[in-house]
Amino acid sequence: MQHHEKDNRQLWYIAVFFILITILIIGKLFVLQIIQSDYYRTFALTAHEIYQQLHPKRGEVFFQDSRTKKEYPAAINRQYFLIYAVPKEIKTEMVSSTVEKLISILSLPETDREILNKKLSKNNDLYEPITKKIDGDTVEILKTEKLSGIYFTPQEYRYYPEGNIAAPILGFCRLDDTGTQQIGSYGVEGYWNKILTGHQGFISGERGALGSWITMALHSQVKAQDGADLLLTIDRSLEYKACDLLQKGLEEYQAKSASLVLMNPKTGAILAMCSLPDFDPNKYSDVKDLRSFSNNAIFAPYEPGSVFKPITMAAGLDLGLVSPNTTFVDPCVRVINGYSIHNAQNKCYDTKTMTQVLENSINTGMIFVEEKLGHERLDDYVKKFGFGEKTGIELGPEAAGDISSLERKGDIFGAVGSFGQGLTVTPIQIATAYSAIANQGLLPKPFIIAETRYPNGKKEVTPIENSERVISERSAKLLSGMLTSVVENHYKIAKVDGYYVAGKTGTAQIPENGKYSEDRTNQTFAGFAPATNPQFVLVVKYEEPQRKWAEQTSLFVFRDLMKFALQYYAVPNDR
Repeated sequence: MQHHEKDNRQLWYIAVFFILITILIIGKLFVLQIIQSDYYRTFALTAHEIYQQLHPKRGEVFFQDSRTKKEYPAAINRQYFLIYAVPKEIKTEMVSSTVEKLISILSLPETDREILNKKLSKNNDLYEPITKKIDGDTVEILKTEKLSGIYFTPQEYRYYPEGNIAAPILGFCRLDDTGTQQIGSYGVEGYWNKILTGHQGFISGERGALGSWITMALHSQVKAQDGADLLLTIDRSLEYKACDLLQKGLEEYQAKSASLVLMNPKTGAILAMCSLPDFDPNKYSDVKDLRSFSNNAIFAPYEPGSVFKPITMAAGLDLGLVSPNTTFVDPCVRVINGYSIHNAQNKCYDTKTMTQVLENSINTGMIFVEEKLGHERLDDYVKKFGFGEKTGIELGPEAAGDISSLERKGDIFGAVGSFGQGLTVTPIQIATAYSAIANQGLLPKPFIIAETRYPNGKKEVTPIENSERVISERSAKLLSGMLTSVVENHYKIAKVDGYYVAGKTGTAQIPENGKYSEDRTNQTFAGFAPATNPQFVLVVKYEEPQRKWAEQTSLFVFRDLMKFALQYYAVPNDR
């Protein structure tokens, strides 16, 4: 009897044990399949999809209407699909028909047929990519076919709704080797890549001897943090108009390249910026010449020529060495350190005031001012105006230019530097320097990001930095008046009805083989309006146009865009 009771007790213990095991298994399955189903489903995906789920959403970029504050998408995320196969699930006799349907539905080239046949015939293969960047409508058609072993997974790609417009500002994004992470290159995408990317999430846990996840072990998951959105200072309408005018000029003048900067001289906000030739960032891989990716407005330094003369004149005015009415007698030619320096077209001007020196763009007149200044003081003022160093505009890459010639011994370097030879600058530097003249002697810091918006709701408005005074208010007003006379009396075609316009041309010979070319030039027009209360500073530059002077090229684009901008903002007339 006791033996029988003992056996029953043992059987009861065994039964209880198995019941507990069963309860534990059921409980674990309940946790896995119900409570943590979404969590563990992640581990059932391919490594590609795991990475994608843990990667943050890239921040988007927006243009604005700077009058109404309405916003427009400039760089956004668009969902496409990666199509892939699990060959192990495809029966041998179905390979041929599956390939046929894939080629038809996905519009794949006939040359892919043999490759697909080989991929889908790998009996034990668990993953083979078919194609990427397939739109949702095509995927819906693919779904109706219910092809065994054919799957799709969403991928985010960068999409640029405006195509080529502002492409050198925006840059582009490419996918990394995993096909999931977007990496920014050039422009805003490159400079702000870290902010736009956000922070990647991760999963940590224990793996078994064979490398697989241990299901019962503890796992931890850190969610991805999405990237921030950026609102640009770029006005969509101004950008479109500016780049359209610049492009038409590029074609008409048969220039090699062109660039343009339109900015608010009081704040430093960039309202429009163009660089040609440009590209479509949606099709960046089609670009044959990598130079198309560079933003010439900030990256391509060049000898500016006469558009630089107001900088030298600003120094002379500020130090009281000359006034607008100071006269000099033109010697017609200056021989310095063995070099003969002439005026354009070898002209001779007799006695002229400093205002007339700018109006007629007299090289010997600028040497007259430089010799009063001396090397060191000219170099000091040129640096004050921001030349020789990067402006710090939030784009990349940017060039600093080269003004080191002004520090070299020999009078010739200061002499030619006074009228923009022997040193290099960028259009953004010229726009910033002219902004100081327009802004009562205060040099603004150019910026292109109006606002940064983080996923947690935090917003950072780019502060307008305190401008640095480079010349006195009086000197700036005098020089503004002189540049207005340049337009009124010499470049009348730059005038805009109802407004006073201040500006200066620059037709600079391009150095080659140790001397200056007789027929290759860079042509620039820089200026601001209304001259009595400047709202816009504009710089237009063409490289090697097939016309002789800047007043035949850059000046026309300057006039047409300035007129559009003044009307667009309904700026009150000042004349």
